[in-house]
Amino acid sequence: MIKAMIVDDEPYCCETLEIMIENFCPSISVEAVCLNGEEALGALEKYNPQLVFLDVEMPHMNGFEFLEKVHFVNFGLIFTTSYDQYAIRAFRFSALDYLLKPIDREELIQKDYRWLKLIRSSAALQTAITHISF
Repeated sequence: MIKAMIVDDEPYCCETLEIMIENFCPSISVEAVCLNGEEALGALEKYNPQLVFLDVEMPHMNGFEFLEKVHFVNFGLIFTTSYDQYAIRAFRFSALDYLLKPIDREELIQKDYRWLKLIRSSAALQTAITHISF
């Protein structure tokens, strides 16, 4: 099971995404829902998610500012936003995906297996790297 966190300033969007994940993505468990970047910084340490669904446009600290405050990104990153103009910048942060709101149920279902595969292969690579001796 992949531990996930949702970061979005719109409670309705958080709730909708959480329900969609719960109903259609059996490999993902939402461990935390954060309504702002500051709250998300604390939740990262507490929950250590493997996957973060991150909105871009949020007051006080947008998604990119949040990422700049994270010292080490050790989680898969999926941007969830209503704006397509941030896609290139999102992929510069090594995003696994970029979902436009409103999030399409079929698209979410289709991508669940892909995310699981990417996160598992990334974890296996990290384990292999830590066991290499020079």
